[in-house]
Amino acid sequence: MPKPEVTALALIPARGGSKGIPGKNLTEVGGIPLVARSIRAALSSEMVSRVVVSTDDTAIASVSKNHGAEVVMRPVAIAGDTASSESALLHALESLGSQGPLPALLAFLQCTSPFTTGEQLDRVLKALEEPDFNSAFAVSPWHGFLWREDGLGINHDPNQPRQRRQDLQPAYLETGAIYAMRTQAFLSSGSRFCSPWQPVVIENSGPEIDTPSDLALCQSLARIKPS
Repeated sequence: MPKPEVTALALIPARGGSKGIPGKNLTEVGGIPLVARSIRAALSSEMVSRVVVSTDDTAIASVSKNHGAEVVMRPVAIAGDTASSESALLHALESLGSQGPLPALLAFLQCTSPFTTGEQLDRVLKALEEPDFNSAFAVSPWHGFLWREDGLGINHDPNQPRQRRQDLQPAYLETGAIYAMRTQAFLSSGSRFCSPWQPVVIENSGPEIDTPSDLALCQSLARIKPS
């Protein structure tokens, strides 16, 4: 099937260091390194025409190329624990822009969401077909009573009769898996949230990996979910 006329660049930041899970981006889930799972998702998208990994790590660079991505090597100055994802995206765009025109749309995928699919990525990108929006991002429905540490209710009033969960005001949790931006809007703002933005509801997006227990859960899920 031919790609749509408007195509996007997918950028995947994947640095080598990680305090919580050493070598996290090369850790396998379902027999596939996390960075490769993100690459596969981007390559299966109907709207993505180019997939690029930003990394400071030669092993990640090699795996990324073997799975069909281009690589932009990231300088050490923006590869530490305190470096933002935006700094990696801006550096990659500067490097790619020196080679030729950039696509109008930019997708930002995180390796810590191993169950992202190309169909989900396309849904977030297609939100930008609406000219009123400059960015979009994946969210999942959240059903539950939220509390502050001081005992105040966030999305409910504990002084009132207890509501049913289904009667709570709908709430949505940012998944952290997929962000899409108009490239020029991102370059101007330097933020993944280029106003005005649009959340895109993604059902069953799967867990995000922040801790070893998250990783173990995803590895268990991968045994019963297709790659």
